[in-house]
Amino acid sequence: MLDTSPLTVAVERFADRLRAAPQSRLQRGAAAEGLALARELAVRAQRLEEAAGRAPRGAAPAPAREVPDAGIFVVGDQLSVTGLDLAEALRTCPDTGTAPSVLLDEAVALVGLAEVRAMR
Repeated sequence: MLDTSPLTVAVERFADRLRAAPQSRLQRGAAAEGLALARELAVRAQRLEEAAGRAPRGAAPAPAREVPDAGIFVVGDQLSVTGLDLAEALRTCPDTGTAPSVLLDEAVALVGLAEVRAMR
């Protein structure tokens, strides 16, 4: 089973920074950056879940369920939930043609880049 702790640690660090950020920083783009990342992590988790056959057989792929914009003060929680969802999807990842460790590394890099952009 894949150790997804690098992803969960990175996501929780960024989520905590968003939760602690002043309103002015959130309004200047940190919240938007966090929401964009949460949406991307959710899409990646949904793809893995569909590849794992968690969608009904023969059914058309479900449209992506987008993480809603629930306001700047909840984006840290949204990021945390979607990051943990992706970590779980990666732990139980079927053969998708790309090694789960590569997908994990990509996700960790996305989180790191988003955190830098949000907190500068």
